[in-house]
Amino acid sequence: MDIENLKIQIKTFFGLEPILAEEIKKLGGRNVEIKNRAVNCEGDLGFLYKINYSSRTALKILVPILEFKAFNQHQFYDKLFKVDWEQFMDVDQSFAIDSTVNSDTFKHSQFVTLKMKDAIVDYFQEKVKKRPNVEAKSPEIKFHLHIDRELVTISLDSSGDALFKRGYRKEQGEAPINEVLASGMLQLAGWDGKGNFLDPMCGSGTLLIEAAMIALDLPAQIFRKRFAFQNWQNYDSELFTRIKEVRIGRIKEFTGKIVGYDIDGRMLNAAITNIEAAEMEDIIEVKRRDFFESKKELFPLLMVFNPPYDERISINDDDFYKKIGDTFKTHYPNTLAWLISSDLEAVKKIGLRPSRKIKLFNGKLETRFLQYEMYEGTKKVHKLENK
Repeated sequence: MDIENLKIQIKTFFGLEPILAEEIKKLGGRNVEIKNRAVNCEGDLGFLYKINYSSRTALKILVPILEFKAFNQHQFYDKLFKVDWEQFMDVDQSFAIDSTVNSDTFKHSQFVTLKMKDAIVDYFQEKVKKRPNVEAKSPEIKFHLHIDRELVTISLDSSGDALFKRGYRKEQGEAPINEVLASGMLQLAGWDGKGNFLDPMCGSGTLLIEAAMIALDLPAQIFRKRFAFQNWQNYDSELFTRIKEVRIGRIKEFTGKIVGYDIDGRMLNAAITNIEAAEMEDIIEVKRRDFFESKKELFPLLMVFNPPYDERISINDDDFYKKIGDTFKTHYPNTLAWLISSDLEAVKKIGLRPSRKIKLFNGKLETRFLQYEMYEGTKKVHKLENK
């Protein structure tokens, strides 16, 4: 493995690829190339550590180590058996394989995963007369197998647990938003820690915590205990310690306010638990409040929220979204508001034309991330006044 010129593939959610590409460039990645739900780039070992530690929109960071074509299962096994696996792991280390298969030749991902496991185990059995352990839950070395028709790509997973697992979520609601998606939404909405932020239906507090992390420029993985790359043979602990120290030295002061409302006391308790786990209780304020009865208190204000799903609202969707629009118009003048919804018909009841629509996925749900600009009076009047 050439530690100066690693080829790296960074996975993300659909719609967040441009945000991730910008993060990669800022952190020093080279030859950045946007793909579907991923960004490819090159970088050295230090960059690999930096992107794992700091990226807000990366889900998983892979380093491809092997590529070949196989037209049947025997070829597949033979080519893997001939690999020098001692370059990548020790026989005493546990390993696991996850796989993505899109092939008529290899139809069952579980079968090819087992074949790859057999090839690695048989290699060590023949070489050192000992078998490494396969450990599904928390392996020391994690491989990623990708098959596209006949093309096989084997990568080392440098992250281990998916990077949305920030380490602060102790409680969650019925439909919590993924941390990576939350951070991507905030960046798409233009949140940079200047001004004030409101999530008027904050649930268990993910958007609030991610907004605070951006405002303070806190590394996304500051609470993470372990990355998979720390088990690699080329792991440089001094380099990683230096990178963390430099990154933590960049943490900023934040002078604005980050506020969350929710009508559900149980949800607010969950949010408070998570906010305390993230050590953000001095930065984030939560209040039991009905958004529909609230008025704008913070100037200037950016609002981003994920309206709750049916199980948390006892009124019908059309009425609920109409109330959102009415509250925007009457109580939040001169405000930029964004919301995410999978109910593309119900959002029309908001009664305002969104100025931006971005397609995103919340899990498997196709959603729209919608921007609404509220002015005092009509947009036409506002434009005339500013001429």
